[in-house]
Amino acid sequence: MLRAQLGELEVRTLLGGEYDDSDAIVSIHPGAGGTESQDWAEMLLRMYLRWAERRGFGVEVIERQEGDEAGIKSATFIVRGRFAYGILSAERGVHRLVRISPFDAAKRRHTSFTAIDVVPVIDAAVEIEVPEKDLRIDVYRSSGPGGQSVNTTDSAVRVTHLPTGIVVTAQNERSQLQNKNVAMTVLRARLAELMRQERAQKLDELRGERRDIDFGSAFRSYVLAPYQMVKDNRTAAETSNVDGVLDGDIDAFIRAYLEWQRKGSPTSS
Repeated sequence: MLRAQLGELEVRTLLGGEYDDSDAIVSIHPGAGGTESQDWAEMLLRMYLRWAERRGFGVEVIERQEGDEAGIKSATFIVRGRFAYGILSAERGVHRLVRISPFDAAKRRHTSFTAIDVVPVIDAAVEIEVPEKDLRIDVYRSSGPGGQSVNTTDSAVRVTHLPTGIVVTAQNERSQLQNKNVAMTVLRARLAELMRQERAQKLDELRGERRDIDFGSAFRSYVLAPYQMVKDNRTAAETSNVDGVLDGDIDAFIRAYLEWQRKGSPTSS
C-alpha cells in the first residue's frame, strides 16, 4: 500500500500542466486494416477501461460503433478523476499491434494500428463559445448490442462543427437533449485542444523549431508473435508481460513518459 501511495505522489509531482488535473475525453480510432484493426481498437478500449477500474476512476462511454465482423469502428469515453487528463495524455498517439491474426485462416502475422486521442474536459467557467450557425446537428437511431430502449429510439446525436470539420457523436443517453449536451462537452474540449496546438505551433515558428504533430508513426508497439514484448519507442520502457499490459497494467509506461517529458522531450510543452 505504501509503495502504491508513493508511486501516486511521484506521478502527481510530474503533472503541472494547465488542464492536467481535469477529467479526460478519450477517443479510439482504428487505422486501415478492416476487422483486424477494429479488433485491436476494441482490445485497447478494454485495456483503458480496466486501467480506469484499477485506479478507481469513473468512466462514461458516450459513443461506441461496433465493427462489421468484430471489434469497433470507433469509441469515445470520459474518464473522471483528478489528474485523469494529465495521466492519460501519455497515451495519445498511434499504438501498433503485431500478432498472428485470429481472422486469417492461413495464420499469418499481421500488423495493425489504432490512434488514441486524449483531450481534457473543459471547466464550465472557461467554456468556448460555439455559435449555433457553426453547427450541423443530425439525429439518428442509436446502435449497439442489447435491446434496451436507448438502442431503439432516435436519440443519438451527431454534431458537426462546420468551420473545422470536427464531428462528435453521442448515443448512450436516453434522450436527444442529453446526448446533445454530452456531444457539446466533447466538441468544446476538442476545439480547446485545437487552439492549444495552434498556439504551440505558432510558438515553434517564432523559435524557428519544427515539430511533427501528426499520427505519422506508432510510439508504442505490442508484439504478441513471434515473441512477446510491449515497448514504448519514446522512453524505451518495455515489458514481456503483454497479458498484464492488455489487462490495464500500463502505469509503468505512463510514469516513464511523464518523467521523460519533464526532462525536456522534443514533444513536451
